[in-house]
Amino acid sequence: MKAVIYCRVSTNKESQESSLIRQENELIKLAEKEGFEIVKVIKDQASGYELEREGILEVLELIKNNPIELLLIQDETRLGRGNAKIALLHCIHKEGVIIYSVSHQGELQLSETDAMVLQIVGIVEEYQRRLHNAKIKRGMKRAIQNGYKPQKNLHNLGGSVGREKKDVPLEEIVRLRKSNLTFAEIAATLRGFGYPVSKATVHRRYLEYVDTIEQ
Repeated sequence: MKAVIYCRVSTNKESQESSLIRQENELIKLAEKEGFEIVKVIKDQASGYELEREGILEVLELIKNNPIELLLIQDETRLGRGNAKIALLHCIHKEGVIIYSVSHQGELQLSETDAMVLQIVGIVEEYQRRLHNAKIKRGMKRAIQNGYKPQKNLHNLGGSVGREKKDVPLEEIVRLRKSNLTFAEIAATLRGFGYPVSKATVHRRYLEYVDTIEQ
């Protein structure tokens, strides 16, 4: 199993360098004992309450884009503290990565409170996803009821994904706006058809269009 080792100390003081070295050595021994393949050792010298740590961001990127199965840490406080710890545990679990710790000599065992909070976060995220999908469906339904024909207007629907698909279709924004859809509904509708566009982008492009008309 492929594993990433993550070590952290709270400050960049030289006195804590020995702690980083000790963590690394203990985690390498754990990996060797369990027969894990170490892909990379990543270190941080920053507060556990901070999310913007170069090392932890590298960890998240690595496990998202590579077939990493395990994250090895000394204990849960090395991963983070407070809300930062919960957020990171959630992100890591979403990627299907198992966390092993030296303190448990195996898979990290969460406290009852942390497990409950993670369960709540997961439920909230799932309902956010459902609401997002509902907004897309509502926007598409309203557009079609107002005469919008996606099979005719979105000419590259179902085609290969390329530069044309990524571009924001201004004429569709204008057409949907004339059908009395809000900018949020327009953005949701276009995302449903494969255009990665935000409400802010739709609003900006529409204002640019209005400016050109008024000139």
